[in-house]
Amino acid sequence: MGKLEGKIAIVTGAARGNGEGAARVMAREGATVVLTDILDIVHDTAKSIVNNGHQAVSFKVDVTKPAEVGSVVQEVLKRFGRVDILVNNAGVLKMVPLVDMTDEVLDRVFNINVKGMFICTRAVLPGMIERKYGKIVNMSSVTGPIVADTGETAYAASKAAAWGFTKALAMEVAAYGINVNAICPGMIETDMVRQMARETNPADPDSVIKTMAKGIPMGRLGTIEELGELVAFLASEESRYLTGTSIVIDGASTLPESNVMGVTC
Repeated sequence: MGKLEGKIAIVTGAARGNGEGAARVMAREGATVVLTDILDIVHDTAKSIVNNGHQAVSFKVDVTKPAEVGSVVQEVLKRFGRVDILVNNAGVLKMVPLVDMTDEVLDRVFNINVKGMFICTRAVLPGMIERKYGKIVNMSSVTGPIVADTGETAYAASKAAAWGFTKALAMEVAAYGINVNAICPGMIETDMVRQMARETNPADPDSVIKTMAKGIPMGRLGTIEELGELVAFLASEESRYLTGTSIVIDGASTLPESNVMGVTC
């Protein structure tokens, strides 16, 4: 039996990337995973999980729309009776210098990365409070709380917000036996990271990935499965006394006390 045997988990942004990794690992650990995403391929990801012998269903959902989120949560409650785990993973990245940033770009980043997290959590929280049980995992980032690069003001601010949201919510619901934690990934090889590489160097995005890997003490980017294993830990009883914290998973990329030229501070 896996560490999540019999649990019901919702993962947002689960069609690919970190959300896919979380869904696959949790399903492998015995959870019935509800994959949600705005992309149609979320159904293909869920089908792949089922074909591997695990339990998964999928819904196309826009996390910025309370009615859509509420409808899916009600359907999950109808089918399975409860929601044990919520992984707030849905997110977008758009690298734009602040002076060039339109309101549309700013609103999109915050609506998905921050407001979507509020909407999804608010939808599942009453049931968790009633049952005095729940695991909420929010996807923050090393970007914002710890580091940042040019063009990341909107994304960094949104991921710092996820960190603050995690701490405040953990205080609100600790008495109900609900654990709320955040994950701060560094460079995980996802579509979002590859998108950032294309925006940084459209002519040779692979060179950007290689440069990223050289700057990581472990010498490589992380995998979505490694990220998923951390999600599964935080969603399990192994983390029952852990709440309100943010765990960095970055291959030690944020540890070196040196600048880009390799000069020790």
